[in-house]
Amino acid sequence: MKKNDPFAVLMTVAQDQQGYFTTKQAIEAGYADNTHPYHVHAGNWERVCRGIYRMAHFPPPDDGEMMAWLLWSRGRDEKPLAAMSHQTALSLFELGDFNPAKVHMSVPKTFRRNSPTPKAVVLHRATLTPTEVTQLRGLTVCRPLRALCDLASANPDAVANLRPIAVEARRRGLITERELSAMKERKDARKIVATLLP
Repeated sequence: MKKNDPFAVLMTVAQDQQGYFTTKQAIEAGYADNTHPYHVHAGNWERVCRGIYRMAHFPPPDDGEMMAWLLWSRGRDEKPLAAMSHQTALSLFELGDFNPAKVHMSVPKTFRRNSPTPKAVVLHRATLTPTEVTQLRGLTVCRPLRALCDLASANPDAVANLRPIAVEARRRGLITERELSAMKERKDARKIVATLLP
């Protein structure tokens, strides 16, 4: 790949992000800032929201615009701060029959954006440990046990409905004994875990 070929450089970035990329990534690839409107007008790029684009010729992603919203959550270092969570995470793992109308994402408690939260997104503020998230199709996603505990915590009446999903996740190896032990150490999650997986 030639260093002076902006298209090839940006394609490499976009391929890892389901066709999406940020303004900064386009500039780093070699596209001058003032050429971005031209590429949108010419039909090369689609503008998703402020600072986020998508290569127009990429096939539509299976995950809808989840990658775009993950990129929307990026911090000053340009790295996304969010993780797909709650029913969105469980749907990505194909657990239960969740098909949420909005994308549920967990962000750090200190998360701040100058722009309003996209209408398609529900933000949850939480502290996630590295062992509670994983990568799935390029997306940062809460692991099933964390997603189930968050859902149960938000909807205590739904715990009984979540139990079969927890059992299925454990059967498929998506919940490990190590995760269970770690979650049982947490005061706020101990009772929920005991109810989900007695």
